[in-house]
Amino acid sequence: MQQLIDSHSHLDAHAFDADRAQVLARADAAGVIAQIVPATTAASWPALGSLCASQASLHAAYGLHPMFLGAHEQRHLQALETLLDHATPCVAIGECGLDHFMPDIDRARQQFFFDAQLAIATQRHLPVIVHARRALDAVIASLRRHPGLRGVVHSFSGSAQQAAQLWDRGFMLGIGGPVTYARAQRLRGIVARMPLQYLLLETDSPDQPDSAWRGQRNEPARLPHILDEIAALRGQAPDEVAAATRDNACRLFGLSGDPP
Repeated sequence: MQQLIDSHSHLDAHAFDADRAQVLARADAAGVIAQIVPATTAASWPALGSLCASQASLHAAYGLHPMFLGAHEQRHLQALETLLDHATPCVAIGECGLDHFMPDIDRARQQFFFDAQLAIATQRHLPVIVHARRALDAVIASLRRHPGLRGVVHSFSGSAQQAAQLWDRGFMLGIGGPVTYARAQRLRGIVARMPLQYLLLETDSPDQPDSAWRGQRNEPARLPHILDEIAALRGQAPDEVAAATRDNACRLFGLSGDPP
């Protein structure tokens, strides 16, 4: 069995409240040795931190998600810095970013919170977990203002040119359920040919299920199905892709790579 790392799992979501222990057990049985659990709002940070502290396989990231703009206040940026000042275990800043798909969004305010979190990550030498929906050019422009910053663009859905611009900055691409859909021809082509050192596996649980799990609640135990699809697209052995993506995640997030 491969040892896999789910680089993006919202295991703290209310969708898992009824059976979180069973979800974790299924992930373990599927070979998922670690999960990165990114935050969405400041209000979610305490519960997320408690959850990750209770499970050695879970690793917290703290940030302010662009889709929850109405919940964010400027004081939450100072609260994030205070959290980090107190040596709270944290492997990344996120989920942060830009979402230009949402109607009637205040793009300037969204940009303000994104830029502020990029600055915090740069100052703290932490990677960022970036949400970029219909906003990749703006995200890439923002990243250029922070030389040396590392991270991953989660659920990448852009062009080959945008992917190359991210790799040039040392950024990784998080690839999950969407790659398993036959209609995702552009994404499948990018994943088939991209440099393996920039690839991360993710589920985005409970969202974005793979094609064989369409319409159901996603969970980290589905990660091997994403691995198999990517390996087939690339013409590589699943073990090879599993080992490389595990090493990529460990390098980016500072993990040991050993099962807990």
